[in-house]
Amino acid sequence: MINTPNVLSLFRILLVPLIMVVLFTKPKFIGQEWIGLGLFLLASVTDFLDGFLARRRKQITRLGQILDPAADKILTSAAFISLVELNPRVVPAWIVAAIIAREFAVTSLRSFAASEGRVIPAAGWGKLKTSLQIVTISLLIIYNELGEFRHLAPISLWVTAAVTVWSGIDYFLRFGRQLLRGEGPPVVRS
Repeated sequence: MINTPNVLSLFRILLVPLIMVVLFTKPKFIGQEWIGLGLFLLASVTDFLDGFLARRRKQITRLGQILDPAADKILTSAAFISLVELNPRVVPAWIVAAIIAREFAVTSLRSFAASEGRVIPAAGWGKLKTSLQIVTISLLIIYNELGEFRHLAPISLWVTAAVTVWSGIDYFLRFGRQLLRGEGPPVVRS
């Protein structure tokens, strides 16, 4: 079912190529990083809005439950991979690989849970991870514009990597064993 929250998730996915074009355009133009940041933040705001509207309007759909997290993963993965290309000295590929691996691992766990008729809810560590990823990607996009505060971007990346990996471990510790034993997260009711 297509509704406003699902349209916002689709819009987020469609913004990804535009963000990449802006970030990779050569020759560089004045304000390029700021335009890229604005587009990334616009996409990030749609992540909040689609969930908020779906809950408020009671428009939670199966399509939305698949589309929203997919849009999140596409946006953050594309952004992190692009940042490796743009500044590999500041954004090491191995850190981005660890972040993306966590995303795939938790998505796989959630898919397994769904196949068992169960839902794994978003946890506090996962929400913190998402917020930190948005802040970190934002700082890395405008890294060259930060001047004396440039050191904040790599520090933020390391903190984000640690919280991201920990949140993945937390999901598996809390839900993985329960699912393998046939217990755990609530059963989906249709």
